[in-house]
Amino acid sequence: MPNNICSKRPLADCRVLDFSNLLPGPFATQILAEAGAQVIKIERPDGGDELRAGLPRWGGTSLSFALLNSGKRSIAADLKSPEVREQIFSLVREADVLVEQFRPGVMARLGLGYEDLKKINPRLVYCSITGYGQDGPSAQVAGHDLTYMAESGLLSLSHGVDGSPAIPPVLVADIGAGTMPAVINILLALRSRDATGEGSWVDISITDNLLAFPYWGIPRGERYGDWPKPGGERLTGGSPRYQIYRCSDGRHIAAAPLEQRFWNVFCEAIGLGADWRDDSKDPEGTRDKVAGIIAGRDSAHWRGVFDGKDACAVVVNTLREAADHPHFRNRGLLDRRISDGDDWLPALKVPLDPQFLRERAASGWPALGEGNSLLEHG
Repeated sequence: MPNNICSKRPLADCRVLDFSNLLPGPFATQILAEAGAQVIKIERPDGGDELRAGLPRWGGTSLSFALLNSGKRSIAADLKSPEVREQIFSLVREADVLVEQFRPGVMARLGLGYEDLKKINPRLVYCSITGYGQDGPSAQVAGHDLTYMAESGLLSLSHGVDGSPAIPPVLVADIGAGTMPAVINILLALRSRDATGEGSWVDISITDNLLAFPYWGIPRGERYGDWPKPGGERLTGGSPRYQIYRCSDGRHIAAAPLEQRFWNVFCEAIGLGADWRDDSKDPEGTRDKVAGIIAGRDSAHWRGVFDGKDACAVVVNTLREAADHPHFRNRGLLDRRISDGDDWLPALKVPLDPQFLRERAASGWPALGEGNSLLEHG
């Protein structure tokens, strides 16, 4: 692992005002914080970020809140109060980035919209994260990760045992189409500001960004009328070369030997007969033949068979097994920790090269309103 840790974080001179809560916005600002930015959460006085009340509890807050907000400051502010709003303006004058996650129009009605704040600070990078963007027929529709996945068509391509769409095990929409695009576009806007001296308004629509995930599906359907089907495509279960196979002990093998050279190794390793190796003749038959072979032995056997071979096939790990995986341990992925003074947690894994991270994860997280003095001093 590279060890050229910067003595100064790339965003050490950046101040971020975070009006978001729950996951997409706070995760985005946590990534900025890990790169050195000073992040100030602006929260409701009556409870603050809704994630504070979540379960499981840890260190006097929710585990999720602690992970997503370590090292930040917190201001509890009634944004409907004209006096408080004037104090917020003083913070805006010194801010580089503002992140908000309200429905379109809410910040403007509070006098905190981009056009309002641009007059105060024309260099401000203003990032809005919403389910459907700032305009359009669905702009005011409420939603969460699962509904965004459903409306974008992605959920239709997964299916469970009974053929119904399966609930994704991770929050693809919130993180992949909300958090990550927000960080990317904030950094691009800051780079643009370096060149022009002017800030900008970044509109992050989670559902818009989800359409990048099936990158091949919509163009193919629009151009040829050949729309993807659940379980019917090469990467959704239609090929024996991209499958999850059940072992005799109830565990599974994830097999992805797409390229011919990997397929050859895979077939040789499991002892697939030569008559079945040309899977183009009978993909379903080949898939069933492979499934029968894999089902005949337990996962420990297949782990030994595939270990050290370029077969692109592995046993499906549990999260606990992944946490103990020697590769991840060797790379120090769980070494950084946050602490409440008496106990510790592995810090949130952020997708940054180690050279851009704080050398140590920040200890603690902000109590609601602990940074209210910032309203007076800016």
